[in-house]
Amino acid sequence: MKLEKWIKIMEEIAPCNLAQDYDNVGLLIGTEKEIGKVLVALDLSVPVAEEAIAEKVDLVLTHHPVFFHPVKRMLPDDPDTAAAYKLIRNGIGMYAAHTNLDACEGGVNDAIAESLGLEEISSLREDGIGRIGVLKESIPFLSFITVCEAVFHTKVYSYGAKDRMVKTVGIVGGAGGDMISDAADKKCDVFITGEMRHHEAVQAGFYNMPCIVAGHYQTEVLVIKKLIARLQEYGNSVKYIESSVEKSPLTIL
Repeated sequence: MKLEKWIKIMEEIAPCNLAQDYDNVGLLIGTEKEIGKVLVALDLSVPVAEEAIAEKVDLVLTHHPVFFHPVKRMLPDDPDTAAAYKLIRNGIGMYAAHTNLDACEGGVNDAIAESLGLEEISSLREDGIGRIGVLKESIPFLSFITVCEAVFHTKVYSYGAKDRMVKTVGIVGGAGGDMISDAADKKCDVFITGEMRHHEAVQAGFYNMPCIVAGHYQTEVLVIKKLIARLQEYGNSVKYIESSVEKSPLTIL
């Protein structure tokens, strides 16, 4: 498949105009190859780049971009450019779908909502970031924590009374701690995100908003298989591989 055609497909799934102004999405490393094999991951790390080389892929598709800030030099021993350097040396391209994949239909937050079995899904904010959904029946907060730990395959941090009943759920995958007020405005019974800073956790107390903080990687990795499935709907001329080396950079020992 020609690169231009593949990009058009990605633009149909996650239009770049949905990305936040600060973001850096789209084709970030070009390639002269036709696209026949794509490695999909959350991040372009050195292990992922090495996997791409070993798998002889033509393109790496990631959620998180590289080059958020201007790059003045491309070095193999610089953490900001080491992985990209490996791809460039091997003629492998890279494409990133970040906040546009968060906001689009079927993206990160819809993947979370689906995994939790939520219904009546709507956007948390007008820009499409975040989702609201409802459980089939109200359950105690402590029981819902157990559900989340099973879905995200991790222990979670939480704020809230364990016997409080929850039904309406607000979701922002990744770093969404700054959207607690949005969840409160929409009368959510609980707010789920991947990261939350200390002062944001304090705000949760102000709003009396039960929160579950499940990890940046854990809340976003759910989209990978669903994104691959959507891409495969456009035909089988491209083979997609989910990274087998990628894992959360932070673990609980």
